Amino acid sequence: MAKQKIMQKFARWHIWLAWFTGVPILMWTLSGLIMIIQPIETVRGENLRAQLPPVATEELVLPALSGPVRSITLQNFVDGPGWIVVEDDGGRYRYSASDGRLYNPVTEGQARAIALAYFTGDAALESVTFYPADSVPLDFRAPVNVWQAHFADDTNLYINSQTGEVQAVRTGWRRVYDFFWGLHIMDLQTREDFNHPTLIVFAALGVLGSLLGCVLMFRRRKAKVKVKA
Repeated sequence: MAKQKIMQKFARWHIWLAWFTGVPILMWTLSGLIMIIQPIETVRGENLRAQLPPVATEELVLPALSGPVRSITLQNFVDGPGWIVVEDDGGRYRYSASDGRLYNPVTEGQARAIALAYFTGDAALESVTFYPADSVPLDFRAPVNVWQAHFADDTNLYINSQTGEVQAVRTGWRRVYDFFWGLHIMDLQTREDFNHPTLIVFAALGVLGSLLGCVLMFRRRKAKVKVKA
Protein backbone atom coordinates (compact mmCIF):
# COMPACT_ATOMS: atom_id res chain seq x y z
CA MET A 1 0.00 0.00 0.00
CA ALA A 2 2.81 2.40 0.89
CA LYS A 3 4.59 1.57 -2.38
CA GLN A 4 1.40 2.32 -4.32
CA LYS A 5 1.07 5.74 -2.66
CA ILE A 6 4.70 6.56 -3.47
CA MET A 7 4.13 5.59 -7.10
CA GLN A 8 1.01 7.76 -7.25
CA LYS A 9 3.00 10.67 -5.88
CA PHE A 10 5.74 10.05 -8.45
CA ALA A 11 3.08 9.98 -11.17
CA ARG A 12 1.72 13.39 -10.08
CA TRP A 13 5.23 14.86 -10.02
CA HIS A 14 5.94 13.37 -13.43
CA ILE A 15 2.83 14.99 -14.91
CA TRP A 16 3.64 18.41 -13.46
CA LEU A 17 7.25 18.22 -14.63
CA ALA A 18 6.04 17.18 -18.09
CA TRP A 19 3.85 20.30 -18.29
CA PHE A 20 6.71 22.47 -17.08
CA THR A 21 9.50 21.04 -19.24
CA GLY A 22 7.52 19.87 -22.27
CA VAL A 23 8.22 22.95 -24.39
CA PRO A 24 11.98 23.05 -23.67
CA ILE A 25 12.30 19.32 -24.38
CA LEU A 26 10.45 19.72 -27.68
CA MET A 27 12.67 22.72 -28.50
CA TRP A 28 15.87 20.78 -27.71
CA THR A 29 14.73 17.81 -29.80
CA LEU A 30 13.64 19.93 -32.78
CA SER A 31 16.79 22.09 -32.73
CA GLY A 32 18.96 18.99 -32.43
CA LEU A 33 17.22 17.45 -35.44
CA ILE A 34 17.72 20.59 -37.54
CA MET A 35 21.40 20.79 -36.63
CA ILE A 36 22.16 17.24 -37.78
CA ILE A 37 20.32 17.35 -41.11
CA GLN A 38 23.38 18.65 -42.96
CA PRO A 39 27.01 17.48 -42.52
CA ILE A 40 29.09 19.88 -40.43
CA GLU A 41 31.40 20.50 -43.41
CA THR A 42 28.42 21.85 -45.37
CA VAL A 43 27.30 23.96 -42.42
CA ARG A 44 30.79 25.50 -42.22
CA GLY A 45 30.83 26.16 -45.97
CA GLU A 46 34.06 24.23 -46.44
CA ASN A 47 32.89 23.16 -49.91
CA LEU A 48 32.73 26.84 -50.94
CA ARG A 49 36.24 27.76 -49.83
CA ALA A 50 39.25 27.30 -52.10
CA GLN A 51 42.17 25.31 -50.73
CA LEU A 52 45.48 27.02 -51.49
CA PRO A 53 48.62 24.92 -52.06
CA PRO A 54 51.16 24.61 -49.23
CA VAL A 55 53.85 27.25 -48.93
CA ALA A 56 57.25 26.51 -50.43
CA THR A 57 59.74 27.08 -47.63
CA GLU A 58 62.71 28.08 -49.78
CA GLU A 59 64.04 31.64 -49.54
CA LEU A 60 61.59 32.89 -46.93
CA VAL A 61 62.31 36.23 -45.24
CA LEU A 62 61.44 36.69 -41.57
CA PRO A 63 59.94 40.05 -40.53
CA ALA A 64 61.95 42.44 -38.38
CA LEU A 65 59.97 42.59 -35.12
CA SER A 66 60.84 45.00 -32.34
CA GLY A 67 58.48 43.90 -29.55
CA PRO A 68 57.30 40.66 -27.93
CA VAL A 69 54.90 38.46 -29.88
CA ARG A 70 52.59 35.61 -28.97
CA SER A 71 52.92 33.64 -32.18
CA ILE A 72 54.18 33.66 -35.76
CA THR A 73 52.59 31.36 -38.37
CA LEU A 74 53.26 30.93 -42.07
CA GLN A 75 50.22 30.90 -44.36
CA ASN A 76 49.53 30.97 -48.07
CA PHE A 77 47.42 33.76 -49.51
CA VAL A 78 46.00 34.57 -52.94
CA ASP A 79 48.90 36.95 -53.61
CA GLY A 80 51.62 34.79 -52.05
CA PRO A 81 52.86 33.50 -48.68
CA GLY A 82 52.84 35.65 -45.56
CA TRP A 83 53.62 35.60 -41.87
CA ILE A 84 50.71 36.09 -39.46
CA VAL A 85 52.12 37.75 -36.36
CA VAL A 86 50.06 38.02 -33.18
CA GLU A 87 51.63 40.62 -30.93
CA ASP A 88 51.66 40.55 -27.15
CA ASP A 89 48.73 42.98 -26.93
CA GLY A 90 46.58 40.78 -29.21
CA GLY A 91 47.16 42.76 -32.40
CA ARG A 92 47.18 40.58 -35.53
CA TYR A 93 49.29 41.60 -38.55
CA ARG A 94 50.53 40.14 -41.81
CA TYR A 95 54.08 40.39 -43.10
CA SER A 96 55.35 39.34 -46.51
CA ALA A 97 57.32 36.10 -46.54
CA SER A 98 59.19 37.35 -49.62
CA ASP A 99 60.67 40.59 -48.28
CA GLY A 100 59.45 40.84 -44.66
CA ARG A 101 57.40 44.02 -45.19
CA LEU A 102 54.24 44.80 -43.22
CA TYR A 103 51.05 44.74 -45.28
CA ASN A 104 48.74 47.73 -45.22
CA PRO A 105 45.07 47.26 -44.24
CA VAL A 106 42.97 45.64 -46.96
CA THR A 107 41.11 48.00 -49.28
CA GLU A 108 37.62 47.36 -50.65
CA GLY A 109 39.05 46.42 -54.03
CA GLN A 110 41.50 43.97 -52.46
CA ALA A 111 38.72 42.46 -50.36
CA ARG A 112 36.66 41.96 -53.51
CA ALA A 113 39.58 40.22 -55.24
CA ILE A 114 40.22 37.98 -52.23
CA ALA A 115 36.54 36.99 -52.04
CA LEU A 116 36.37 36.11 -55.74
CA ALA A 117 39.57 34.08 -55.49
CA TYR A 118 38.48 32.10 -52.43
CA PHE A 119 34.80 31.50 -53.27
CA THR A 120 34.28 28.31 -55.29
CA GLY A 121 30.50 28.57 -55.72
CA ASP A 122 28.62 29.73 -58.81
CA ALA A 123 26.83 32.74 -57.29
CA ALA A 124 27.78 36.29 -58.22
CA LEU A 125 29.40 38.69 -55.75
CA GLU A 126 26.77 41.30 -54.86
CA SER A 127 28.43 43.57 -52.32
CA VAL A 128 31.49 44.19 -50.15
CA THR A 129 30.87 45.97 -46.84
CA PHE A 130 33.24 47.00 -44.05
CA TYR A 131 32.28 46.30 -40.42
CA PRO A 132 34.27 47.62 -37.44
CA ALA A 133 35.00 45.23 -34.59
CA ASP A 134 32.29 46.63 -32.32
CA SER A 135 29.42 46.17 -34.82
CA VAL A 136 30.10 42.97 -36.74
CA PRO A 137 27.07 40.95 -37.96
CA LEU A 138 25.62 38.28 -35.68
CA ASP A 139 26.67 35.44 -37.96
CA PHE A 140 30.35 36.42 -37.51
CA ARG A 141 30.46 37.68 -33.89
CA ALA A 142 34.26 37.87 -33.50
CA PRO A 143 35.47 41.34 -32.36
CA VAL A 144 37.57 41.94 -35.49
CA ASN A 145 37.48 44.60 -38.21
CA VAL A 146 36.27 42.72 -41.29
CA TRP A 147 35.09 43.05 -44.85
CA GLN A 148 31.88 41.14 -45.58
CA ALA A 149 31.63 39.81 -49.14
CA HIS A 150 28.00 38.91 -49.84
CA PHE A 151 27.17 36.53 -52.70
CA ALA A 152 23.86 36.01 -54.50
CA ASP A 153 23.30 32.58 -52.92
CA ASP A 154 23.19 34.26 -49.47
CA THR A 155 26.77 33.24 -48.61
CA ASN A 156 28.95 35.70 -46.68
CA LEU A 157 32.74 35.60 -46.63
CA TYR A 158 34.40 37.52 -43.80
CA ILE A 159 37.87 38.87 -44.56
CA ASN A 160 40.16 40.25 -41.86
CA SER A 161 40.71 43.88 -42.86
CA GLN A 162 44.25 43.95 -41.43
CA THR A 163 45.65 40.63 -42.67
CA GLY A 164 43.46 39.59 -45.61
CA GLU A 165 42.66 36.22 -44.02
CA VAL A 166 39.30 34.67 -44.86
CA GLN A 167 38.18 34.13 -41.29
CA ALA A 168 34.72 32.70 -41.86
CA VAL A 169 32.31 31.42 -44.49
CA ARG A 170 28.67 31.80 -43.52
CA THR A 171 26.04 30.18 -45.74
CA GLY A 172 22.29 30.67 -45.49
CA TRP A 173 22.03 27.23 -43.92
CA ARG A 174 24.69 28.21 -41.38
CA ARG A 175 22.45 31.06 -40.23
CA VAL A 176 19.53 28.64 -39.83
CA TYR A 177 21.84 26.32 -37.90
CA ASP A 178 23.03 29.23 -35.77
CA PHE A 179 19.45 30.23 -34.89
CA PHE A 180 18.55 26.73 -33.77
CA TRP A 181 21.83 26.49 -31.86
CA GLY A 182 20.69 29.59 -29.96
CA LEU A 183 17.38 27.86 -29.22
CA HIS A 184 19.19 24.72 -28.15
CA ILE A 185 21.25 26.54 -25.53
CA MET A 186 18.47 29.06 -24.74
CA ASP A 187 20.62 32.04 -25.70
CA LEU A 188 19.30 33.80 -28.80
CA GLN A 189 21.13 37.03 -28.00
CA THR A 190 24.80 36.02 -28.13
CA ARG A 191 24.34 32.29 -28.96
CA GLU A 192 27.47 31.50 -26.98
CA ASP A 193 26.47 31.10 -23.32
CA PHE A 194 25.56 27.44 -22.69
CA ASN A 195 26.26 27.56 -18.97
CA HIS A 196 23.56 29.95 -17.72
CA PRO A 197 21.16 29.18 -14.82
CA THR A 198 17.99 28.93 -16.97
CA LEU A 199 19.43 26.18 -19.14
CA ILE A 200 20.87 24.33 -16.15
CA VAL A 201 17.56 24.42 -14.23
CA PHE A 202 15.45 23.22 -17.16
CA ALA A 203 17.98 20.50 -18.03
CA ALA A 204 17.98 19.29 -14.42
CA LEU A 205 14.17 19.25 -14.33
CA GLY A 206 14.11 17.37 -17.62
CA VAL A 207 16.48 14.74 -16.22
CA LEU A 208 14.36 14.43 -13.06
CA GLY A 209 11.19 14.00 -15.13
CA SER A 210 12.87 11.33 -17.26
CA LEU A 211 14.03 9.45 -14.16
CA LEU A 212 10.51 9.52 -12.71
CA GLY A 213 9.18 8.21 -16.01
CA CYS A 214 11.68 5.34 -15.91
CA VAL A 215 10.61 4.46 -12.34
CA LEU A 216 6.93 4.56 -13.30
CA MET A 217 7.50 2.01 -16.06
CA PHE A 218 7.84 -0.61 -13.30
CA ARG A 219 4.52 0.28 -11.70
CA ARG A 220 2.11 -2.60 -11.81
CA ARG A 221 -1.39 -1.98 -13.02
CA LYS A 222 -4.22 -4.27 -12.11
CA ALA A 223 -6.42 -5.24 -15.01
CA LYS A 224 -10.01 -4.10 -14.64
CA VAL A 225 -12.49 -6.96 -14.79
CA LYS A 226 -15.63 -6.16 -16.70
CA VAL A 227 -18.76 -7.66 -15.22
CA LYS A 228 -21.44 -8.62 -17.74
CA ALA A 229 -25.02 -8.07 -16.75
